[in-house]
Amino acid sequence: MTEQKNVESNQKDNSSNPLLEKSKLSFGAFPFARLENSHYIRALDSALPLAQKRINDLATSTAAPTFENTIIELECLGETVGHIATIFFCLLGVCTDNELQKIAQEISPKLADFSSDIVLNAQIFEKVKAVYEFELEAGKKGTSRLSTEQWTLTEKTYKNFVRNGGLLDEKKKERLRALDQELSQLSLKFGNNSLHATNAFKLLLDKKEDLQGLPPSAIESARAEAAQAGEKDKWLITLEAPSFVPFLTYSERRDLREKVWRAYASRCLNDQFDNQEVIKQTVGLRHERAQLLGYKSHAHFVLEERMAETPEKVLGFLNSLLNKTKAAAQSDLDELDAYMKSISGPSEIKPWDFSFYSEKLQQHKFNFDQEELRPYFQLDKVIQGVFAVASRLYDLNFRELKDIPVYHPDVKTYEVLDRQTSRFIGLLYMDFFPRPSKRNGAWMTSLKEQGLFDGTIERPHVMVVGNFTKPTSEKPSLLNLDEVLTLFHEFGHALHGLLSDCQYCSTSGTNVYWDFVELPSQIMENWVLEKEALDLFATHYETGEKMPEDLAKKIRESSNFQAGWNTLRQLNFALLDMAWHSQDPSNIDSIEEFEEKITAQTSLLPRIKGTSLSTGFSHIFSGGYSAGYYSYKWAEVLDADAFEFFKTNGLFNSEIAKLFRESILARGGTEHPMTLYKKFRGREPDPDALLRRSGLLPTNG
Repeated sequence: MTEQKNVESNQKDNSSNPLLEKSKLSFGAFPFARLENSHYIRALDSALPLAQKRINDLATSTAAPTFENTIIELECLGETVGHIATIFFCLLGVCTDNELQKIAQEISPKLADFSSDIVLNAQIFEKVKAVYEFELEAGKKGTSRLSTEQWTLTEKTYKNFVRNGGLLDEKKKERLRALDQELSQLSLKFGNNSLHATNAFKLLLDKKEDLQGLPPSAIESARAEAAQAGEKDKWLITLEAPSFVPFLTYSERRDLREKVWRAYASRCLNDQFDNQEVIKQTVGLRHERAQLLGYKSHAHFVLEERMAETPEKVLGFLNSLLNKTKAAAQSDLDELDAYMKSISGPSEIKPWDFSFYSEKLQQHKFNFDQEELRPYFQLDKVIQGVFAVASRLYDLNFRELKDIPVYHPDVKTYEVLDRQTSRFIGLLYMDFFPRPSKRNGAWMTSLKEQGLFDGTIERPHVMVVGNFTKPTSEKPSLLNLDEVLTLFHEFGHALHGLLSDCQYCSTSGTNVYWDFVELPSQIMENWVLEKEALDLFATHYETGEKMPEDLAKKIRESSNFQAGWNTLRQLNFALLDMAWHSQDPSNIDSIEEFEEKITAQTSLLPRIKGTSLSTGFSHIFSGGYSAGYYSYKWAEVLDADAFEFFKTNGLFNSEIAKLFRESILARGGTEHPMTLYKKFRGREPDPDALLRRSGLLPTNG
């Protein structure tokens, strides 16, 4: 009777829980206005037993295993649990608070356990294995009834079981379950520490001379930040990118630049939010997990499901780029050093000098100040611009919606339609301003993925998130070039999610190999550098005049400025990531000493003691890019080669755009990415395309 009463009580508590209801709003939008923090645990505690029953029913079923009753059942049995987790973790990144962070500590182990309950279930694995082996043999004989996507889902499901302990004995399965729980908690801890450390630093300026060199946009933003913090007639510099990046680029106060740079570079190192032990535990447990599953290292485990396939191939790729670009990076540094001395700068370049003197050198070489661009990059116009580029390429319409609930007043929502048929493509949420409750950086994620859900194939709901320059009382949000490139980049991910046309969520949208997922995002950045595309949105926010040709030309001419240096910087991150994850980390005592050794070949400036890349390296310790940071450079090869195809045949060539949409964007992970790329390009990518675009090799012809 007690158990029955608990069930009835739980049902009553969830009678109006939006996480457990089918949305009645337009487009099936999520009712954020009704969501309360108390809903999460109650919803999960209601959904988990129902999903667990389906797990048990599948495990004990006596029916012969088939694609429908095994693979599809696995695809669908955790839908509600997945929906709750998706909403929770989306909001944890954009509207977190102490209560949500505590809830995360409770939710993460529950989800890790749920996942383990599936992949470590020997009875279910035997059914999956039977379907996989039957369809594999049928495929060889040419008698398989599965579509390409269905076979891919079958193979992916089988490998997921194997890669998550399906072949282990019971004792090892229990250890794997414990490892997964510990790792989920460590990832949360790393992210929370990074957020708190970022928010903890405040440089409050109360003298106008402290603002020397800063452009009006940076001064206005700093004044607005101070006012928001309750400091009238002062200026506040934070570690949010729209604040510290302009400060390091323009401030004449070298002592203050050093203070800000050191604060950023020492986040979570020997402070109250220290991530050093978190990192050591994380890499140690990842290594143990990989070895438990029969892999040499975490990198070997991860890369088995990547285009690059092995650490050896990744290191070969990275070292090949290093050999081709290090001399160019040294040349960039020598040029900067000579220029700095010619204008009576410091005798030695320090990290807090690099952006400052690089900006001056760029102005000198190209007669070009990046701040000249801001008046032409009003955020609202840039948003309309990225819509216009997508519309010309893929025949889309974007319509702003005012009646869709949002999780924060900064968020705007858009209905995305096919321009020719008016078919609903998806729902788009855009959230672009920093706040203390939002983590750093920019990203795309899905509130609802495209594919089979609740018995029908649903269209996606996609989020694009950034931390861009805020509007002030005097001016609207005016972006710098890097922010515009970032917006286009993340929107490319959004298009990958929105234009997906697959059957199953697990194979749709951005559910692809991680060294392929950056192709749709990075290719979008190329249009920002072309006058034909700039004319669609780059108009002066006061006069409405289009960006002059000479200014657009300067963008193009300066786009490869310090290309060698910038490539070396990315290689620095990628090689550090591989070093953490391609060896036994048990002998690493000092994170600073380890970094110094690993980055020696990619560091041309003296290392500053008391700083660390790793302790703030959220991509690999809380963002899913472990043993995968190389993928940015890998995908740059793909996007450079793909964009050459466009540029050679027309920036908005409809036939090439259709090929890209149908072969890449619509197909998600339904086939191997190289197969999809060759369907688009007609061949494998040319590795030298990246070096040609960067000006490090002559262009074709």
